Amino acid sequence: MNTLTLTSSQQFGPIVGMVVNSVDSEHSQRAYEKALTDFLSWYAQQGHPGLKKAVVQAYKRKLRGDGLAPATVNQRLCAIRKLATEASDNGMMKPHLAQGIQRVKGIKTAGVRVGNWLTVEQAQQLLGAPNVKTAKGLRDRAVLAVLLGAGLRRAECTRLTFDQIQLREARWVLVDLIGKGNRVRSVPLPSWAKVAIDTWAARARISQGLVFRSMRKGDRVNRDAAMTPGAIWSVVRTYAEAVGLGEIAPHDLRRTYAKLAHKGGAELEQISLSLGHASLQTTQKYLGLEQDLTDAPCDRLGLRLE
Repeated sequence: MNTLTLTSSQQFGPIVGMVVNSVDSEHSQRAYEKALTDFLSWYAQQGHPGLKKAVVQAYKRKLRGDGLAPATVNQRLCAIRKLATEASDNGMMKPHLAQGIQRVKGIKTAGVRVGNWLTVEQAQQLLGAPNVKTAKGLRDRAVLAVLLGAGLRRAECTRLTFDQIQLREARWVLVDLIGKGNRVRSVPLPSWAKVAIDTWAARARISQGLVFRSMRKGDRVNRDAAMTPGAIWSVVRTYAEAVGLGEIAPHDLRRTYAKLAHKGGAELEQISLSLGHASLQTTQKYLGLEQDLTDAPCDRLGLRLE
């Protein structure tokens, strides 16, 4: 077959697998799979008109009409472009059709979206939320300690092993973490986070392999199964809601780590290295340093309500 018309849903399945397997990040794999599954559903409703530039442009208009954020639309278009590339590279689509789809532009965005982060008091409240009389509570406290104390991504947290926790220059360090873009880094670990890990490990009676394991009923540790990124998300959401912090995601704790470190006087370059960012500019945007929310222009207006 030298062209991909996608005249049936069956043709689409193998190509989705190719696209998902072409990216390394678990987060990207999930995002691409959802994006392409949604596209397939819409495509079927249109009567399988053939995969080409005009069809992708029509889908882009549909996404915008649904009121999706520009970043979400762009992410979904990226998945479809990847679909066309994989199909072309595997001889299932004519190159000129794939090139046409590659030319479908995303939506331009301006500025930097401000994310959530916690104050010191809120972070301390969250850290103290788990019930440390149970194995699950000790595990969950250790998870929160690593997210807040080292700024790890949730996927990095699930992959953390005991042999990566090492003494370097008289302090504990998480060594050889593999992050986004396969960048390798080492991150200093505060002593209180190491205590949280040790307490959990002692209760779970584990000292090798993965640090964080799933739990069974009856507060029993499943030593043969790691926590999933989704389980990390559930831990953060559950305790954040329990202490009244609202909808907080694991990445908000990573951002909190960076914000509190910066406010505490840590150098921007060192924060960037710990986060595993590709450049200082990425870290500056991540922290929102261009906009001062503490001493803001609106604080200097001199107005008040009578």
